Amino acid sequence: MIPLKHLSSHQPHSSPSLSWNGRYLAVIIQRGGKRMAVITDRLSGQIHPLSLPGNKYPIRISLSPDARQLAMELTGKGTSRIELFNLQTIIEPDEPIGIRGSTSLNQSQ
Repeated sequence: MIPLKHLSSHQPHSSPSLSWNGRYLAVIIQRGGKRMAVITDRLSGQIHPLSLPGNKYPIRISLSPDARQLAMELTGKGTSRIELFNLQTIIEPDEPIGIRGSTSLNQSQ
């Protein structure tokens, strides 16, 4: 088990998804009465909340292996749909080990 101290105050969590090397964790958190999707950078400890269109709420998320995109099922006003989010302006890619610029995280962090 890997502790994520910076997420402990935003419980419960659901739909976790990791990037290739485990640098990024996409997760749905509960903040007050509102569900939010966030990306947490395990290397820096930063949390990046994602802005959602309109009065939509996240149901499930799936992070691409390199963390460049996120697929999210959203619901609102009785409808549900899947949207893709480009994360390249928010976070740097998590390249597979051996690719220039990659940073791996071990299980002890």
